[in-house]
Amino acid sequence: MAESTPFVEYMLQALSLALQEAISNEPSTDQVTDQVAMLLGVFDGADQLSVNELMSSLGLAHKATFRANYLKPALAIKLIEMTDPDSPRSPVQKYRLTERGKTIASTFA
Repeated sequence: MAESTPFVEYMLQALSLALQEAISNEPSTDQVTDQVAMLLGVFDGADQLSVNELMSSLGLAHKATFRANYLKPALAIKLIEMTDPDSPRSPVQKYRLTERGKTIASTFA
């Protein structure tokens, strides 16, 4: 009968590495979708932008698609943030790059 200890140790080490990468605070450029990269590029030189300004700059018209494919993923990995997080549905809500967002955006420039 074969000894399974080396295999189990290998699998535990692989799982540990995968978990460490998954919970890492720094998003890698591999985790940034093309849509999020395009969104980050819109901020070039702009301090903060509204949803309408972002959508217009990207040439998008469908708000639900914009939110699902661009805005929410960028917020989730903390590349952008709301200027007024206490009022997420505010009609004057704007978005700005976080420090991490600026770092990631500079790799796409």
